Amino acid sequence: MIPIVAMMIPIVAIWTKHQQKMAEMQVGATAEQTAEKAAQYVGQIQRLEDRVQVLERIVTDRGYDIATQIEALRDTRRVDEGAGVPLGLSNKERV
Repeated sequence: MIPIVAMMIPIVAIWTKHQQKMAEMQVGATAEQTAEKAAQYVGQIQRLEDRVQVLERIVTDRGYDIATQIEALRDTRRVDEGAGVPLGLSNKERV
């Protein structure tokens, strides 16, 4: 029995080192994947922030009246399909 235990000690030591290396490799791979996903999210967030800035600039800088534009778009659906009405025209100017 003693020789068997003596032979098992190096085998267990080798197996333990192998398991430790496998765990380190898995941690490294997980860290890489996390960094890649974080970079993707940063890119998505930046694009969304850019879009919001453009929308804010459209609404504030040009003084657009969004409700009027929405109603104008609704009115264009009621007009003949071939005729479009620019957003800046009021009901009186269309006639």
